Amino acid sequence: MARDTVPSGTATLYQLQQPEKLHDVIQKDKPDDCLSCRITGATAFIGLGAYSYFSGQHQLGKQRTTILKSGSRFGMKSREYGITSIAVALVGMGLWRLVN
Repeated sequence: MARDTVPSGTATLYQLQQPEKLHDVIQKDKPDDCLSCRITGATAFIGLGAYSYFSGQHQLGKQRTTILKSGSRFGMKSREYGITSIAVALVGMGLWRLVN
């Protein structure tokens, strides 16, 4: 009876049963993205953040008297904070898109 040999470079059963290192899996799974795609995506998010901030502040200025007369518990400061936080989040997403 001939003896079966394992060719060199072939993984053994023990090696196949071991989980891969997380760092290696993440590196394999990381998508490759072209520079122009990153710049386009980042520009879109940053532009959307700037637009939402300036248009939101403009609309708040136009509606100031109506908002103050309405007696709503959400005054001008909370609305300004909401618009600013949305704009900052969008700009942050744009910067993250550019870097990652």
